[in-house]
Amino acid sequence: MGNKIKIIIGGVILVVVIVLFFWVKSAMKDNYISLSSSEAIEPTPTQIQSIKDIGEWEFLSVSAEEMVDTVRKGFISDDELVRIYYGTLRLGIDMQKMEPGWIVTKGDSLEMTLPKVRLLDKDFIDEAKTKSFYESGKWSPKDRETLYQKAYRQMIQHCLTKENLEAAQSNGEAQMRNMMQQLGYKNITIRIEK
Repeated sequence: MGNKIKIIIGGVILVVVIVLFFWVKSAMKDNYISLSSSEAIEPTPTQIQSIKDIGEWEFLSVSAEEMVDTVRKGFISDDELVRIYYGTLRLGIDMQKMEPGWIVTKGDSLEMTLPKVRLLDKDFIDEAKTKSFYESGKWSPKDRETLYQKAYRQMIQHCLTKENLEAAQSNGEAQMRNMMQQLGYKNITIRIEK
């Protein structure tokens, strides 16, 4: 009979420990400390410099594929070269081009003027992915360079459209606004040079 009492006492102790554990856990759940400030933090010169140090900030990337060809008329037959070029055009701003006074703050208000959205990298064609689709005859490196330049111009024409530039600008404004809201600013005006 002594073992039964020990088992019952052990079971009661176990139940009491489990009940105490859940009671303490639920009591602690709603207890927390919150610290907040109603004023925006003024950006320090170090913070402004760290934003500028980002360098190029990409707001939109556009993948491009262009098929270009050239034909050289021959006496007996014509030579033809058809190549496919791939590239990624990155649109954004160069933070290093910020003008003095590009950011002005007053309390929880901020005004920011950013440089014009532009093509960030002029070497956007991936030559490792370039493929000859069709090739007949002999072609010199100069001929291939001429075809490369043609593909380059077509990618610029097809990708640097008004719509893509506006989309990049809109993305840029949203990203900057979000970053400044994280710093505590409530009234944010962002201008991007045209």
